[in-house]
Amino acid sequence: MTNVSTIGRRSALGLGLATGAAAIAPRRARAQAPKEVKIAMLVPLSGPWARQGILEKLGAEMAIDDINNAGGIKALGGAKLRLMEYDTGDSAEKAKDAAQRMLAQEPDLVGGFGCWLSTFTLAATEVTERAELPWLTLSYSDLITNRGFHYVFQSSPTADKQAQDLVPMIVDLATKASGKRPTKVGILGDNTAASVSFYKPLHDHVLKNEKLDLVVDEVYTPPLTDATTLVQGVRSARPNFMLIQSTNVPDDKLLLDGFAEYNMRASKLPLVGGGGHWCVPELLKVAGADNLEGVLVGLANWPGKKVEDVAQRFVARTKEPWFGHDSIFAYVHTLILKEAVERAGVADRHKVAEAIRQLDMTTGPALFFPDGRLKYDDKGRRVGAELCIVQWQKGRPTPVFPATIAASDALWPTVS
Repeated sequence: MTNVSTIGRRSALGLGLATGAAAIAPRRARAQAPKEVKIAMLVPLSGPWARQGILEKLGAEMAIDDINNAGGIKALGGAKLRLMEYDTGDSAEKAKDAAQRMLAQEPDLVGGFGCWLSTFTLAATEVTERAELPWLTLSYSDLITNRGFHYVFQSSPTADKQAQDLVPMIVDLATKASGKRPTKVGILGDNTAASVSFYKPLHDHVLKNEKLDLVVDEVYTPPLTDATTLVQGVRSARPNFMLIQSTNVPDDKLLLDGFAEYNMRASKLPLVGGGGHWCVPELLKVAGADNLEGVLVGLANWPGKKVEDVAQRFVARTKEPWFGHDSIFAYVHTLILKEAVERAGVADRHKVAEAIRQLDMTTGPALFFPDGRLKYDDKGRRVGAELCIVQWQKGRPTPVFPATIAASDALWPTVS
């Protein structure tokens, strides 16, 4: 395994860290190259969503070290990439304030990424867009790239697309596994921006198209203090499966505890969560393997075999048990910003943004996406972004879809 403080030649070439961009960079740009180039990370590092921000931080810090240990930004004479970290806190207002503070304190930023929760991203990108700062995000809400912004780049499939793709997949899985097509579904989740985007197509047409009756439809304001009342209604409605759109680990735990209390673990009632927080090690610690076993999760990304060496080094470096959704996005977003600076040949946010718009790659950073392509459309959405499905099996989140990352077949309970 490659030493955690360095990056091997094969990895460097594979990730695009040893690009030839320096050879085509303007001489004037090289002569005036800065010693360091700053990018920003704005994520929740405190409050209910802090665990996700910490996992992003771990991924970003490893990417920074990999880039700098491989020679830095070659188009700028080996300038080092520097990560400036900011905390969104626990509200959209705090996220917006943090974005304003970030731009005031670091006027020479060339780009950044964040803010994990779509509600925070919507608020912060109002600020970054006015500053014309290129901003990459894993957040799901359709609204993020439906506002006509020119400097926001969404790497995940949108919540709308995830809703349209997930339900047919689950229906197909259930039908093949049990020999009986589901007819009843329940929805239980919060009212944050990504969740609201997810619900809309379900109510509009997805459930109707799949001939599913909606027998539970519960929406709450996070964070939860008690999930008992929410779960009680599920027991009496008897859905064939539940779509759970919570957005933080404490709420996930309370909901899982509630389902277990009423004998509705995923081994009895299929539970389908949404988002990377459903696959963090912290959830295993607080909810327990028994309550998680069989839970299916639809999410925007999961590492595959093509980046297995990076995943192994991440585990060795951080002592986290796996390299998951949040860390992989922070890692690849850092690589994308580095690639854009290389191509721009100058530490200028406008030219970096234009370089991101021109990207169309199937190597380097593109390997970190299941579809293997890195290109953003006119709205700023990544072309070809597709849903991943992971299932908790034997105490670990195991990718089951798509085939490019699948390590196991998806399991469906024999009793539903």
